[in-house]
Amino acid sequence: MRAFDAEGALVAIYPASIGSAATPSPTGSFTVRNKAQDPRYTYDPRGSAQPGLAEGLVLLPPGPNGPVGNAWIGLSKPTYGIHGTPEPSRIGLAESVGCIRLTNWDALELARLVRRGVKVTISD
Repeated sequence: MRAFDAEGALVAIYPASIGSAATPSPTGSFTVRNKAQDPRYTYDPRGSAQPGLAEGLVLLPPGPNGPVGNAWIGLSKPTYGIHGTPEPSRIGLAESVGCIRLTNWDALELARLVRRGVKVTISD
């Protein structure tokens, strides 16, 4: 993943994981909708790319070991975002459920760099 400033200069490069063949990451242009540090994670089987993992909503506590790690950067495409992971050794593999995964420390740094409305382009 590459991050650019407002003038188009490269400011950071992060190793990342993308969606799997079964649950690919969306391609196109999006914007940053919201951000959260140490977010709680809500699994909703009705809107999930992995339905049937549980009956009804499951609320998981915040922290580095949650499914989205220490940082969430929500995109304008509902349910998709850029986030941390509790398994940094898995970065670089195409196995997410469509989101872009970074290490927790890189996700926290990127979240500090971006603001709402920033353009995000995902290409294959």
